[in-house]
Amino acid sequence: MKNSNNPFNQVELETILSTYNPWWKTSEFATEVFRRPIFGRVYKDLFSLRQILSITGPRRVGKTTLLKQVIKELISVKRVDPSQIVYFSFDDPLMMEPVTRERFFDDLMRWADTKHHGHVVYFFLDEIQRFERWELYLKKYYDLNFPVKFVISGSASSPIFKKSRESLLGRVKDYHLLPFSFKEYVYFSKAGDAELLEFVKRAHDFGVKLQRDTIIDWQRADPDPLGVPPRIFDELTGLLNRYFVEGGFPEAWTIPDLVERQAYLFDNQIQKVIFEDLVIATEFRKPENIKRFYLSLIEQPGQEVNLESASGKIGVSRGMLEKYLPLLEMTELVKSIPKFSKRPLKFRRGMVKCYLIDLALRNAILKLGDRLLDDKVMMGFYAENLVFNALRSFEGIIELSFYKENKKDIDFVVNLGGKRYLPVEVKYRDSVDDLGSITHFLKRYDQKFGIVVTKKFEKNTEDNRLLFIPLPIFLLFF
Repeated sequence: MKNSNNPFNQVELETILSTYNPWWKTSEFATEVFRRPIFGRVYKDLFSLRQILSITGPRRVGKTTLLKQVIKELISVKRVDPSQIVYFSFDDPLMMEPVTRERFFDDLMRWADTKHHGHVVYFFLDEIQRFERWELYLKKYYDLNFPVKFVISGSASSPIFKKSRESLLGRVKDYHLLPFSFKEYVYFSKAGDAELLEFVKRAHDFGVKLQRDTIIDWQRADPDPLGVPPRIFDELTGLLNRYFVEGGFPEAWTIPDLVERQAYLFDNQIQKVIFEDLVIATEFRKPENIKRFYLSLIEQPGQEVNLESASGKIGVSRGMLEKYLPLLEMTELVKSIPKFSKRPLKFRRGMVKCYLIDLALRNAILKLGDRLLDDKVMMGFYAENLVFNALRSFEGIIELSFYKENKKDIDFVVNLGGKRYLPVEVKYRDSVDDLGSITHFLKRYDQKFGIVVTKKFEKNTEDNRLLFIPLPIFLLFF
């Protein structure tokens, strides 16, 4: 074993790093072929921005895969010398020894400077949240204008990582990687179906226009403004049913056995996040309490949460639950939205609605398979959860909330600023009825249109200010 009081020499460092960097020996190393849309943005900014690039997201959504794909592109397209590209994961057992860990980063920078004599070295540092005080080291070499380019990744489930990144304000650009969206799931599943993918692009372009213009000429008799061929709609509906069950964690898709797949998700996305990440960050003495609170939230996606009644139900004080909810949101196990107010920046206490970052987590906990598709009531809640996840990325959004006033309920209100509000109602059922709430909202707040997300194409006879769009089409907009 190395004497930890002495610095690493070049041979030692290269021995440690060589296992992680197979491209030093051959450029023909394996990476996933499918590239998510975020790849293009990260790769472009690697050359156009001086900032440190940070890839965050929940566990097991493909952050390491993204780093390896960028590395592959640097070598094969940009023709960067492979020796100038260094990948390292701070999961390495080497990082468990405190003194060694303390010397490692400075020795690494010294090695890069000596070996490459001022040429830029690209460092891809994975799971960096496991490296204590990592932000201080990156800040040091960034401010010294050292000839290095840092691309880092870390689990957004770690509150420690989020707090540390704040000290790099202005020096880091963050890209947030979530589980696969339905649109990405379609691209991944049907890569060889040219007709389907052409329609996906057309639907996405329509969605972009919707978000940017917020006015589209759909006030016509045709209930299908996109002209969706029947075969395409049937294909998308089938994929949506699979997505309801399988969710957006790509590693889980490779596990053929349902029981094993669900055990994998439960262990990696719930047990480890609550019993490792949160315990380390907050020194909880009873993490099982926050787990019980989380389990109560998954019973019905989109449920309104009353902390007083939840307190009595799970046996934890309301004061503790008020602390638990933001922590759970920080881990991205759940997200909440407040009740609608015309003053979005005003602090509001009261009811919130909670949604899951991915429905596969609920399926894993409750051991649900295809049979959940037969539960029409729950499918309505699942549809609402998917719409929530899509609306979070609405271009120009200021706030997402729900509307509830005088027995009038609307699932979502997208605040776009300048007194512009887009109401969105989810009616994922065999027939659409009761649109009084959304038409009331349009009239009261003098808005030009709203969206009703449906199960199938519907003839709009209620109000020409409403766009009826089926869920599998709506999810392609984002």
